[in-house]
Amino acid sequence: MRLFFFFILLTAINITFSLAQSPFVPFDRDYYQLIERYEIKQGFFTDAFHSGHKPYSRDELVGFLENYKASYTGLSEVDDFNLNFLLQDSWEYVSDTLPFSRNTVGKHFYQRPADFYYHRDRSLDVHVNPVLYLMGGVESGEENLRFRNTRGLSVRGSIDRKIGFYTLLTTTDLVFPSWIKRYVNHQGAIPGQGFWKRYGEQGYSFFSARGHLNFNATEHIQVIFGHDSHFIGEGFRSFVLSDFSNPFVFLKLNTHIGKINFTNLWGQMTADIITDRGFPTDGRYPQKWFSFHRLGINLGNRFNLGVFESVMASQMDWNYLNPVIFYRWVEHQLGTPDKVMLGTDFKWHPGNGMQVYGQFVLDEFVFNEFFGISGKGSSRNKHGFQLGYKYVEVAGINNLDVQVEYNHARPFTYQEKFAYQSYTNYRIPLTHPLGANFREFMGSVTYQPLPKFRLKGIFLYQMKGEDPDESANYGGDILKSRLETSTALFGNFIGQGLKQENLMFTIQADYMLRHNLFLDFSHTLRKSNGGVNPIQDTAFGQLALRLNMGRFDPHF
Repeated sequence: MRLFFFFILLTAINITFSLAQSPFVPFDRDYYQLIERYEIKQGFFTDAFHSGHKPYSRDELVGFLENYKASYTGLSEVDDFNLNFLLQDSWEYVSDTLPFSRNTVGKHFYQRPADFYYHRDRSLDVHVNPVLYLMGGVESGEENLRFRNTRGLSVRGSIDRKIGFYTLLTTTDLVFPSWIKRYVNHQGAIPGQGFWKRYGEQGYSFFSARGHLNFNATEHIQVIFGHDSHFIGEGFRSFVLSDFSNPFVFLKLNTHIGKINFTNLWGQMTADIITDRGFPTDGRYPQKWFSFHRLGINLGNRFNLGVFESVMASQMDWNYLNPVIFYRWVEHQLGTPDKVMLGTDFKWHPGNGMQVYGQFVLDEFVFNEFFGISGKGSSRNKHGFQLGYKYVEVAGINNLDVQVEYNHARPFTYQEKFAYQSYTNYRIPLTHPLGANFREFMGSVTYQPLPKFRLKGIFLYQMKGEDPDESANYGGDILKSRLETSTALFGNFIGQGLKQENLMFTIQADYMLRHNLFLDFSHTLRKSNGGVNPIQDTAFGQLALRLNMGRFDPHF
């Protein structure tokens, strides 16, 4: 940790000469889908940012949206509403004058539709907003109400137009649907959260905090230090790094020069937690250190290729602080003590309104075993694969968008032989919720017939191989050691162990009552077959009120 602060101190010398800076837009799947559909719709990449690494900064986002709005005439009523909604959320960076709120509260509150309170002068720009998520739901076969009660506050802004900042504080009490509760009980942790306490007999209670500082060290190099999540790629899932686990402390350097975007990320994560009778308890939790870099290049205006490398280590090592070194070589020189992942991702716009994307990650590579020369189904053939397709305005119907995606991860991918080096944080996978040893197909249809009303349907199929008991290891539980397997070197296949299949169908509807205040309805049907202690088929309906907060995703 001292190295992070030391680096920030050195880099901060350049702040006096840096350009104007803005905080980042918190990653929310529905919100970012709105942004990215316009890049897909125009058919070529924006110069403002590379969409492969999320979140985006507000000033860069506004630059793209203003350019898009100025370049296209005859926008539909819905598109015009969406663009104005996104611009109002970051109004302080908009070059044109946006209208003030029609429904102010007194002289100081909601002067702008997106801000409960703001203050803006040459030295300080600050925006304060309440955060609320109230949900009630009913699950078939269950007597007790499923609910969520989240209250909090977000603050963002900048100092001297040089340093951007953002912080979010929330407290939550909730009761999960049965399949999510089962996942939490198995992992011993809550997706996207850290320390928790029991709420009643079936619920959970936790306090959450996120925040970051950012500034430009030079015209092209941005520095971000904070406690938050990240997402790499264009898909519903990510095999590189996703927002599914608990936020972690990080230092990020992002270098953006034209068609090239180079990202360095260093983080400290929680390797495991101390429990007492199944509950997290007080103590110094073991830590681990994550180093990551990704190079993304736009090859023309329609094809982007990214390559990445990461290291998960049980102790901090100076060697991994070099931002331009090949980590695998460094790790070899140390005696191969750490976990190294390599991979690539791409996105391609074959035509206006369409995007093809994918990822491939490699955990271990032995040439003869990878290509089946020495034998089929090697346990050392560990990789993850994704292929997806997006089509916006299907058949020329305004705001009708489709996305389909296929994912699989071979057995033992993301596991490691040494303690505290699995690809997890706070016992939750850093990438896909299922860890490894699975196949998944998912599709979604989104339709926005009216400016404030949106419908979405989601289909999900999963097939995963589970361990019959805690002593077994068929490669799906990435918290286990890859040396203690229940299989031979060869003959391994996706779905080995006890095969479990899940089907989910969800219909969602949301209506925006006022800016960033949503009334949500959703209904989910879930069917499971096989596995250990299979849960019964279930139906879950819920009604929610959200203010300045993204929808919780139950699809895992």
